[in-house]
Amino acid sequence: MADAFPAFTPVTLLTGFLGSGKTTLLRRLLADPALCNAAVLINEFGEVGLDHHLLERIDEDMVLLQSGCLCCTVRGELVDAIRDLHSKRERGIVPPFDRIIIESTGLADPFPVLSTLKADPVLRHHFRSSGVIATVDTVNAGTQLAAYREPMRQVAVADLLVLTKADIAEAGQVAQITAMIRQINPDAPIVLASDDVISLLEDTTTCRAEAMQSPGGFYCDDPGPVLAGEHSGRIRSFVLVSEGTIDWTAFGIWLTMLLNRHGDRILRVKGILNIEGEDFPVAIHGVQHLVHTPVHMQSWPGGDRRSRIVFIVDGIEPAAIERSFDAFNRLGVTQVAPRRIEEMQP
Repeated sequence: MADAFPAFTPVTLLTGFLGSGKTTLLRRLLADPALCNAAVLINEFGEVGLDHHLLERIDEDMVLLQSGCLCCTVRGELVDAIRDLHSKRERGIVPPFDRIIIESTGLADPFPVLSTLKADPVLRHHFRSSGVIATVDTVNAGTQLAAYREPMRQVAVADLLVLTKADIAEAGQVAQITAMIRQINPDAPIVLASDDVISLLEDTTTCRAEAMQSPGGFYCDDPGPVLAGEHSGRIRSFVLVSEGTIDWTAFGIWLTMLLNRHGDRILRVKGILNIEGEDFPVAIHGVQHLVHTPVHMQSWPGGDRRSRIVFIVDGIEPAAIERSFDAFNRLGVTQVAPRRIEEMQP
C-alpha cells in the first residue's frame, strides 16, 4: 500500500465567492477519469449536490463516488479531516488517493486552509499545497469585487483564476472582469470554465514556477481601470524593483518581521532576487504569514538581473514597505543600489 500513493500528496484548494460556480467546476473535474484517485473534502453533500453520484458509503462522513473519487464532509477542523484520510489510506480502509481537492465555502478566507498543511507537524510531512483555484463570476464579479472583501482576497491569493458564466455574460464583460482581477492579481493565469477541464487542476502545480520564470509575471503594463467601490483603495498590487544585489540574511530578517507584523494584510508576495554570491536568481513566494521554500532558478528571465518583488496588499501603503526594505538592506554587507516602486495601475 505504501507504494500506491505519493510521498507528498498534492492538495488543491478550490475557492470562489458565493454563487461563482465552484460546485459546477468541481463536478466537471470529478467527471474526468484522470481524477479517479482523488479525495475531495467538501462542507456538506447536500450543499454541493453530489449525492446522486454516490456509489458506496464508507462511514458517516465518507463516500466513494461513481467516478472512483473519495468524497468527505468536513464537520470539524480541516486538519482532523485530512489526518483521518491519511490514517485510513495507510491502513487500507480507503482507496489510495493521489491528491486532495478542498472546496471552501464562498465566504472563506483561503489562508487558514493553506496554513493548515504547514502548521500541522503530521500533515507537513505527507502533504503539500499544489495551489489555489479561484472561480470568478463573470456576470456578477464587477459588483462583488467592489462591495465585498472576501472575493478580492480569494482572487488575490489564487494561482489560477477561472472565469465562469462567460457564456451568458454581456458583450465586453469578460474583458472588463479580466481587467478588474488583473488589478488585484497581476500574474495568475486566467482561463474560461469552458476550457480543458483537467488542465485547470494540473496548471495549479506549475503556474507558480512558470510565473517566476516569466519576466512578464512581474509587470502589468495595462492592468485596466482602477477598481471602484468601498474597498477599491485597500487591495492593491505593486512591484518593488532593486537594481543591485541583495544580502540574503538581511532580506530574510526583513521579510520575516514584515510578515510577522503585517501578514494578515500582505495577501501575497512573490519575486525573483539577485542575491549576493549567487549566479542565478532565487524565487520566493508567500501567502500572508506562510512562506514557501525558496527556489533556485536556472536562468535569468529575459536577461534582466534586477530583483523584482510583487506585493498584493490590503490597506498598506507601498512607500512604507519600500522604506523598511531600504532600512534592513542597509544592515547587510551588500550595498544595495537605488530601487523604485512601480504601481500596477494605468
